[in-house]
Parts: sequence; C-alpha cells; structure tokens
Amino acid sequence: MAPPSTPPAPPALPKAPVTVPPPKSTPVSQAPPTPKVAPPAGGRIFATPYARTLAAEKGVDLSMVAGTGLEGQIRAGDILNFKPSAAARVVAPAPTPVVTLGATYTDIPLTNMRQVIAKRLLESKQTIPHYYLTIDVSVDNVLRLRKEFNEILSKENQKLSVNDFVIKASALANRKVPEANSSWMGEFVRQYNTVDVNVAVATPAGLITPIVFRADIKGLSSINYDVVTLAEKAREGKLLPHEFQGGTFTISNLGMYGIKSFSAVINPPQACILAVGSAEKQLVVDESSDKGYRQATMMSVTLSCDHRVVDGAVGAQWLAEFKKLIEKPETMLL
Repeated sequence: MAPPSTPPAPPALPKAPVTVPPPKSTPVSQAPPTPKVAPPAGGRIFATPYARTLAAEKGVDLSMVAGTGLEGQIRAGDILNFKPSAAARVVAPAPTPVVTLGATYTDIPLTNMRQVIAKRLLESKQTIPHYYLTIDVSVDNVLRLRKEFNEILSKENQKLSVNDFVIKASALANRKVPEANSSWMGEFVRQYNTVDVNVAVATPAGLITPIVFRADIKGLSSINYDVVTLAEKAREGKLLPHEFQGGTFTISNLGMYGIKSFSAVINPPQACILAVGSAEKQLVVDESSDKGYRQATMMSVTLSCDHRVVDGAVGAQWLAEFKKLIEKPETMLL
C-alpha cells in the first residue's frame, strides 16, 4: 500500500520591505544675508567716493539706494545693482545726455603757388635774422597833393592812391640809402643799381608780388598804371614769370583793411620789406599853434630788415629819408 502523500506546504509569505534609513548629512552653516540698511531719512548719506561718482554718472539719487556697507554705507556695488522702482523712475528726472560733436573740416589741396609761398616764407623766417623798425609819418600833404593830382587826372579816368606815393617815396629812399636795396648772397652782398619794387597783391590763389620796375625814375601816374595793371593780371592768374620773379625791395600795404601796424616777413633774397598800416587822424604836438597841438593824419610804417645786410642805424636812416619824402611829397619831383 502506498504511503500517504505529504500535504503541500503553505505558500510563502512575502518578505516585509526593509527600510534603509537615509544617510546622516552634516548641515552646512550659512551666514545669513546682510540686510540692506536704508539711509536715515533726512540724515547724512554715507557713501564711498567711487559710489558717489557712479551715482552722478548714472543719475542715481543716493537717498533711494540702500547701502550694504558698514552702518548702511553705500558702496559702488550698490549703485551698479540699483534698480529704481516704477514710481521712482517717474519722479526722478532723467539725466541730461551730453552730446559732444566731432569737428567738421574740409581738406583743401595745395596749389603750386601756395606751396611756393609756404616754402619761401618758411625759409625767410628760419634763415633771415629779422628785426623791425616802426615810425609814424604824417600824410596830410600826401592827401592834399593826391586830391589835386586826381582832379587833373580825372579826364584820363585815372585815380592815384596813397600807396602810389608810398612806392615812389620808398624807391627814392632806396636810392638815397642803397644798403637797403640789396640782397644777401651767402658769399657776398649784392647791391642793386636799379630800384624794382615788389607790391604785395592778394589773390584767390595766394599772395603774389608783381614788380614795378625802375620805380625810382617813374612818375606817380606811371606807377599807378603799373600797379593797377599788374594787380588785375595777378588776380586773373595772367602774370608772366618776369613780372613777379625778382625785384629789389617789397611793400606790403594792409592799411585798406584797417590794420594800424604789422611786421611783414622779408621776401628772400631781398634785405627789406616795408609794412604799411592805415592812416588815422590824431592829435600831435605843434609848438607853432596857439593850442600847442593840431590834428594830423598819421600813418604807421614798419621796416623789416635782414640784419646780415642792413644794420639798425642804416634802417633808421632809411626810415628818416622815407619820412622826409612822405611828409613833403613835392620833393619827390625834384
């Protein structure tokens, strides 16, 4: 007989879940954030110099900023991190922007004439030892004689200027004092036997000095004709080289522009240049007058001299001769 079968084992119960406790974590200590301290109302605002500079640049009102520094001091970071509220943005005035405009300019190409002028004037100031002598001369008699001559020349449609008398007087003074009618040639001084006067003329292209040849032997009407003709050709750019290259003495007259006096730059290789100012009425001493003075029309002239050629005493002598001729223009006819 077979043994009785073994009853089946009861089903295994499910295992209880094992709870694993979380690992113990070491708490990390954190310093509490530093509270922002608002500046005292109506009191002094403490801020670093840099913070004040930043606030001025950004237009930030320091009274609206809470400082994070010691005892509420406002630092640069507080200004950089400052964000005004909407209300504050409405109330606070916006900083005025400063707009700096760059300089505008126009580059003008140099003409050949301007380059030559610049080269010669630079050479003159760098190599010629200038000195200057100034005197005042009366032109009352010149004005009187000019008026008389112009009445005669009116029929010929010609009108003399004071500058014509100045040219004539300068040419005759050069004949009396030939040292001024000379040039420095490096190894020697060249003294000219003729007097060829350059007259400075302003043109759109620059300054040019056409020549009145043999001015010492020409009459006033001939000098006037030459000056008018040469000046017109100079302004039209029609001067021939021989009409402005050379000369023995130069005159620059700015009197018509109201310039009282000035010192002109010598035209190399010449030794002298005469700068002529405007004629003005002045009170001068007159011992023959009952009042002891009289009104006179005076003109200031300045002689620029090359000290290598013309000594100071020689320059003074030249001006003395010029003064005699201008103040007694009738002697120019002798």
